Amino acid sequence: MKRVFVLGLLASLALSSLAHADSVSVAVAANFTKVAEELAPLFTAETGHTVSYSFGATGQLYTQISQGAPFEVFLAADDERPSKAVAEGLAVEGTVFTYAVGALALYSTSLDLSDGKAVLAADGFAKLAIADPATAPYGRAAMEALEALGLTAAVTSKLVTGENISQTLQFIETGNAELGFVAASQVVGKSGVWPVPADLYQPIRQDAVLLKTGEANPAAKAYLDFLKSDKALAVITTAGYAAP
Repeated sequence: MKRVFVLGLLASLALSSLAHADSVSVAVAANFTKVAEELAPLFTAETGHTVSYSFGATGQLYTQISQGAPFEVFLAADDERPSKAVAEGLAVEGTVFTYAVGALALYSTSLDLSDGKAVLAADGFAKLAIADPATAPYGRAAMEALEALGLTAAVTSKLVTGENISQTLQFIETGNAELGFVAASQVVGKSGVWPVPADLYQPIRQDAVLLKTGEANPAAKAYLDFLKSDKALAVITTAGYAAP
């Protein structure tokens, strides 16, 4: 009888926990796709809450947020738009923080990039892929690097622009461009990678923020807390980002 009571109590507690579990909708910069997907089951195991993601270029996501998209948390690929969201009344003041610091890489499946600078300067390629600099921070960083190398004019006619960094990677891997600038986290463990020197572009600080739509959702706050945890940071740094 005692065992039946204990089992019943455990079942009751489990059902109670599920009843209080919530879901959070998160807008995520495309470069963070794989990491976010890896974090999702860890977040659920840790908190009982679930998470759904929408991936895209940071600028595109911000436009959707400003037009009323029902996202509750915003993981940007820059440190500008989360602060802008607070300033424009779209996000909760005091909730902005850096969750990762990204790095830029030049990637090719066909060219030897042991000296990426020399490859870019040699002009022995037809297409160079970048993410749209107007909406994707990694695309902007790519243009900064080209400008610092003095190669902007030489390669402008060869640029193939992806809507976001994920599409940019696809251009390279499908052969639509011989090489391109991507997030270093996208090509961890791959060959044909040249880490772009950090002094060629502004630091890519990726900030998160709680949106006003998620202010009353316990799962939204729990997700941001989880993102700061040692468990999440271990996944983030293993994926090729620097810790904030």
